[in-house]
Amino acid sequence: MYKKIIKRILDFVLSLIGLIALLPFFLIFAIIIKIESRGPIFFKQERIGKNKKIFKIYKFRTMRTDTPKDMPTHMLKNADAYITKFGKFMRKTSIDELPQLINILKGEMTIIGPRPALWNQEDLIEERDKYNVNSVKPGLTGWAQVNGRDELEIPIKAKFDGEYIRKISFVFDIKIFLKTIIKVFKHDGIVEGTKEV
Repeated sequence: MYKKIIKRILDFVLSLIGLIALLPFFLIFAIIIKIESRGPIFFKQERIGKNKKIFKIYKFRTMRTDTPKDMPTHMLKNADAYITKFGKFMRKTSIDELPQLINILKGEMTIIGPRPALWNQEDLIEERDKYNVNSVKPGLTGWAQVNGRDELEIPIKAKFDGEYIRKISFVFDIKIFLKTIIKVFKHDGIVEGTKEV
């Protein structure tokens, strides 16, 4: 009941309220992004959704348009060189993720769930298959995110995602949501890339 109906109703209502409440801030962020560097306001990228269906995720653009595409930021060499000044602030506070409320409203994502893998992250996708993780909607935040985020090795990340699949409930989702708020304020688990020596 919760997974199939209540979770979707909560996702729709909360994402709609969130988008309406944050609209003035979205406009301010959009102006700053356009002033600071050339390119679009939003960054769109192909990700793996429920049952491995590909969809386009929305984020505020935090990097220059000449950044290598379809590569996780933590795997970039000298990632700081590509991130804009305001982009660093947005990534540190996770503000860049807020446009995913649009994906949640559309039903492509959920508020709490495994973070969507890049379409070419075959190792993560394959590892998640072991735990049936690819059978659910990806989330804005999840159990793996509050237990290490970018610092986690892929097998560990997939294991945490699998644990979430087994324990999905309203209480567990609330627990992850509250832990996410704490993580955001502490800036834990964010790895921006390997720096060239």
